[in-house]
Amino acid sequence: MTDAVIEARHVCKSFSLEAGFFTKHDKTVYAVNDVSFKIERGKTYGLVGESGCGKTTTARLLIEMYKPTSGSVLYASAGGEVRDIGTFSRRDMRSYRERVKYIFQDPARSLNPRMSVYEVITAGLRYSEKRLKRDQERELASAIITEVGLSPADLYRRPSEFSGGQRQRISIARGLIMEPEVMICDEVVSALDVSVQGQIINLLESLRNKRSLSFLFITHDLKVACYFCDTIGVMYRGVLVEEAPAADLYRTALHPYTKMLFDGAAGKPAPSNTEVKTTLSVEHGCPFAYRCPLADEKCRSELPGFTAPYGRHIVRCWAVQ
Repeated sequence: MTDAVIEARHVCKSFSLEAGFFTKHDKTVYAVNDVSFKIERGKTYGLVGESGCGKTTTARLLIEMYKPTSGSVLYASAGGEVRDIGTFSRRDMRSYRERVKYIFQDPARSLNPRMSVYEVITAGLRYSEKRLKRDQERELASAIITEVGLSPADLYRRPSEFSGGQRQRISIARGLIMEPEVMICDEVVSALDVSVQGQIINLLESLRNKRSLSFLFITHDLKVACYFCDTIGVMYRGVLVEEAPAADLYRTALHPYTKMLFDGAAGKPAPSNTEVKTTLSVEHGCPFAYRCPLADEKCRSELPGFTAPYGRHIVRCWAVQ
């Protein structure tokens, strides 16, 4: 785990799909399939892919919102101790979740409309190991809300009085008040106007530099990912198919799926208009084979391992072996 704060090792997650009272056999959705990656300290790792490819499920495995079916998630504390979060006690997990904060996609749903902004931001402090007096709590909340670009006077308003971008700033402030090491941003700009997206990305970049934060940044927008992230992993149907430094990926994308995503971002027509299929059985071939114009029988029957044609740039594809 050199330089890594969190590492996912061969994590898998499957869900039982209840198909009805009269169904004889339960079905299973294989959401995440043998995914491994590292979030380096002070860096941003991006997970990109279409909706339904397993990005959010993977992120939630990192904070044990879901327990992995197999595999492990390792955490390296600031002191250098490396532990599997699956072995954490309830107290250990509470402490871990203070250091790794999750920012949800839709702030309108994740912020309690009955609470003031002050109550939303400071609620976590009451269940943490920090013991702040009321005046210290107010001073900290004022400093945090100012840091994210709002005013201390906004602390006493309701979330419903703010725009979408302002609500996302409140969500970020709620995470920052616990002084985390890692922030998991789950499609935090996808529902915002383009101009507001830029403001939120610039805020996150400023916070990363000022606080030496590490990020897991989940998005379906490759242009945003290439701008903000240091390393990008491309997922499809629960499988990581390509990983590369963000500065290189847009120039040297190798996997047909990654190329399709870049073409879509550039407004080019896709070679296939087939939708992402839910994985309902264990597959042995490439998950993209049924959409890939280069696929042959070997692609459909056997999943390739990773190759590294350009150093840290790794890819799973028989066409580039």
